[in-house]
Amino acid sequence: MLGETIESIPVARPVPTPEEPQGMCLDKGYEYAEARKVVEECLFTPHIRSRGEEKQDISELPGYRARRWVCERTNTWMNRFRRILIRWEKLEATYMAMVHFACGIIAWRASGLVRSDT
Repeated sequence: MLGETIESIPVARPVPTPEEPQGMCLDKGYEYAEARKVVEECLFTPHIRSRGEEKQDISELPGYRARRWVCERTNTWMNRFRRILIRWEKLEATYMAMVHFACGIIAWRASGLVRSDT
C-alpha cells in the first residue's frame, strides 16, 4: 500500500532533479527492499533509519528526552476520557458530541485558564 499512498498525495510536487532531489523520511517499519524500491520508483530518495540506529544516537546525547509526535500526544489526551475510549454511546451524534466536548476541555486546559490546583 506504500505506492498507493504516495500516489494519493494531493499536493502537486515539483519534478525532482539531480540538483534538487526530493527525500522521503520513513520509520523502521519500512526497512526492507520492496519499500525502498517503491520509494525510488516514485522518484524520492529514501531516508530510512535502520533498527537500533536511533537508540544508539540517543544514548550518546546526555539529557535527551523522547519527542512525542503531535498526533500521538493528542490521542493520549483523548484516551484520558473514558467515555470516548470505551464508547458506550450507540448513536454517532452522541459520540461525536462527547468528542467535541473532550476537545473543548483539552483546549481549555491548554489555554492556561484553568487553575493548576484543580
